[in-house]
Amino acid sequence: MAYIDYYKILGVSKSATEQEIKKAYRKLARKYHPDLNPNDKEAEIKFKEINEANEVLSHPENRKKYDEHGKDWKHAEEFERTRQQQQESRHQQYSGGFDDSDFSDFFESMFGGARQRTSSAMFRGQDYNAELQLDLSEVYTSHKRTLTVNNKNIRIKIPAGIENGQVIKIPGYGGKGVNKGPNGDLYIKFNIVNNTNFKRNHDNLYTTVDLDLYKSLLGGDVTVNTFDGKVKLKVKPETQNGTQVKLKGKGFPVYKKDGQFGDLYITYNIKTPTNLTTKEKELFTELAKLR
Repeated sequence: MAYIDYYKILGVSKSATEQEIKKAYRKLARKYHPDLNPNDKEAEIKFKEINEANEVLSHPENRKKYDEHGKDWKHAEEFERTRQQQQESRHQQYSGGFDDSDFSDFFESMFGGARQRTSSAMFRGQDYNAELQLDLSEVYTSHKRTLTVNNKNIRIKIPAGIENGQVIKIPGYGGKGVNKGPNGDLYIKFNIVNNTNFKRNHDNLYTTVDLDLYKSLLGGDVTVNTFDGKVKLKVKPETQNGTQVKLKGKGFPVYKKDGQFGDLYITYNIKTPTNLTTKEKELFTELAKLR
């Protein structure tokens, strides 16, 4: 009957607190619970090992005995005396449903058959994770979308202004709870693809508009694209290359704040004329002389 390392089974150190042991047990028990792993023999075996480890380490007297005599259990003279004491002691609740044969020979030799049967523990359902890819234009307005997760259709509302990489939680739409435990949650990560001419930084948008040399020098009107249509702007005379103007409220919707928008920043890029005619060259030469 080989020595069994219960700390290793639960993935905790020998100095682990009762709370750390409890947390590790619940996490593993939920992962390998038979109701979540039907017809999985390996998961069933692992589940039994986890419960046996918890039966020892979650009970102070069991843990003390195991820590003192675990590796040398064959030579511990007090095992028989302790077995009688264990039959009268209270044991911490574990996920029930096993008979005596479900515990290892090592456990039986060291702790005897004293166990208190309780009802099966409730376990929260497993959380689900999903990813949804959308174009930037699709998150400019709020809309509803039907997702299929684990062969189940889920209707959700996607708020305008959601960010790339943002994760939202849909409570109760994860895996089903075990033994009347609560359902898990569904976490959706959004991948936003930007195929527009606008650069997004949270609620603000940025774009570049070309200006011809003459309009930059003399001023005038220019029509520019915003995310939801076109607007006409007045260009000031002698506008310099790289000048930035702000269109307030023409940016992206603010997440979950209806009617609020960021700003649109436009940077002017002055285009130098090419393929000048002879007359144009003469005129530019005259201008150069004036300067």
